[in-house]
Amino acid sequence: METDLQRIYDKLFIEHEKVTPLMIKRVYQGIPAIEPPKKELEKEKLTLMQAFDQFIKKFANLVKEKKRSDGTLRQWKSSKKKVIEFLLFTKNKEKERNTKQEVETEENKIDILFPEISHDFGDEMYDYLTLEAKSKLADATAKKHIKKLKQIIKIAVKKKIIMENPIADFVCGGDTNEVIPLEWEEVDTIFKKDYGIQRLQEVADSYVLQCLTGFAYQDLFALSPENIILVGPQKERWLCKHRGKTGVMEIVPLLPVVEQLIDKYKDHPVCKKRNSLLPILSNTNYNGYLKEIAAICGIPRELHTHLARHTFADIMLNLGMPLEDVSKMLGHKSIRTTQRYAKVRKNRIMKNFNNYVRPQIGLSISLNKRPIETERCVPMIFNNKMFKLAN
Repeated sequence: METDLQRIYDKLFIEHEKVTPLMIKRVYQGIPAIEPPKKELEKEKLTLMQAFDQFIKKFANLVKEKKRSDGTLRQWKSSKKKVIEFLLFTKNKEKERNTKQEVETEENKIDILFPEISHDFGDEMYDYLTLEAKSKLADATAKKHIKKLKQIIKIAVKKKIIMENPIADFVCGGDTNEVIPLEWEEVDTIFKKDYGIQRLQEVADSYVLQCLTGFAYQDLFALSPENIILVGPQKERWLCKHRGKTGVMEIVPLLPVVEQLIDKYKDHPVCKKRNSLLPILSNTNYNGYLKEIAAICGIPRELHTHLARHTFADIMLNLGMPLEDVSKMLGHKSIRTTQRYAKVRKNRIMKNFNNYVRPQIGLSISLNKRPIETERCVPMIFNNKMFKLAN
């Protein structure tokens, strides 16, 4: 025993500046020489789902204080559900599962410790969401969920539960799927079409207004007469509202067609009841009716609310509005976000090239013309007609 204690002392002497009898006793009993602080013990026990819950709880408090969007909170909850689905899938691949039922019944049971998250966790979850899930997700949507997962794992890195983020190398380019905006002719078709059904007409009018103002669905839904302000000595009418998602002010001058649509619904019962500018439906019904409108108008693609924002940015940019102004109208925090919306059309390139490039090159560069060699022409008969080919 004395030999064992001496060996323990020698080891502790090397590892620590000071060795106490209690330290020797603890090691002899098979426990760490120094008891870890309670906080450290709590950190080690923190699981992925617990970290998700803590983050969502804090985010919900920010929503209550109107510092964050309720829509973004729903996205975080959805991302947590997708991680649970994936963990259930990996837990028992050989069994067919009713995913929705599993999430509801086993949400409190399924979990994983941060050190157990492998480096291929992100890739495997992406493959599951896009290839294996009962309701498969698009590339960009799947990557957005994994991007949120990466953010949660960063919490564990900051708390020093793990040394590095195991899925840090997973590329979450949520903007890899290019959103092709609507052509102006398509917007015009939606506006001029006679739908014969009131609910479709209201959704079509609201969508055209979206394409001409750039407001997201939740902001369009919340627009009220108080959001119309008068600007400048000419008293121009502008729509002005803080975005629900970011809190950034979005300001858009009203075009005549937008004024026409607002005036059309000023006495609508829904608008009067809600003090709103448009009789907007729930997001689910709104997008559902947009599918019908696309079919009626012969537009061979899915219409959705985010496409309207891209269409607005495309129209403004290609009519010559500077990117900085378009960014302000969209309510973006950074111009880098707006750049993802910027799709420059060929006619704009042609116009600007002819206005700015050709004149400068013509003035500054003189081309030395080479003497044109006289070509010797050789006659050739083809289909009883004579052609002259340069030889």
